[in-house]
Amino acid sequence: MKSDVEELMPRLLPVEFGASAEVLDMNGPPRNPREYLRQVQLEASQCPEVVVAQIDPKKLKKKQTINASVAGCRAAPVGFSPSLSWQQHQVSTFSGVRQSIAKNRNHWSSHALDDNVLMPKLTDEEGWKRFCFGETVYLGTSSGHTDAEPEPALDYSKVGFPPFLSIVSRLNQSTVLMLLDILISWFEEHDFVPQLGRWLYSLLACLEKPLIPEAHASIRQLARRCAQLRSTLESQEDEKLPALNLLICLVARYFEQNDLADQPE
Repeated sequence: MKSDVEELMPRLLPVEFGASAEVLDMNGPPRNPREYLRQVQLEASQCPEVVVAQIDPKKLKKKQTINASVAGCRAAPVGFSPSLSWQQHQVSTFSGVRQSIAKNRNHWSSHALDDNVLMPKLTDEEGWKRFCFGETVYLGTSSGHTDAEPEPALDYSKVGFPPFLSIVSRLNQSTVLMLLDILISWFEEHDFVPQLGRWLYSLLACLEKPLIPEAHASIRQLARRCAQLRSTLESQEDEKLPALNLLICLVARYFEQNDLADQPE
């Protein structure tokens, strides 16, 4: 006898079976396509139309907390927030940079790196910090040179490798996100330095949309840290302020984390 569902809905595989189907051996493997289809139909007919899950309410009270931070940014001190027109201009410029990188990625990635450019392995967090910041920042040491005694040649091992297009064009999305996480984690415990700003801007320019959830969390953490540091600045002339405002602007305005955006004063 057909079920109500079979009466109302046509079968996707309308195969007719003879009387032999009544004695089909459900324990053995099907011998031909017809027997396979018949086994599937018989198994489906034995399933209840409504299934009720047996849930222990006591278990629902345990380990149900999900840590998802949706906190916004600290409001900028009066006079420290950029204008809306400035933010719009930065977003437009940033969009152009991203388009240029995407268009010329294959070209730049085909350029051979200099012999002194030794990129760290994917999982070498300390190696990436040393690579991006240089020994001067990473180790907290001083170069020992004055303006009167300039270095004879730029030593990237000491000042960090800039995010050359030939370097960032070689990074796939998993590496971009991993490196973002490494630098943002470092930023949580250290002050802002120019090397950090250059790398963060470049990595954001390489970050593909739509963002995966992990990327959302990372860039929101970055914007909050920038806003927190901005709130400690004592002067609008502080050289860190434009860079901090720029990173907050890109996260909020370009990557559409609108609740983090600076509002016009």
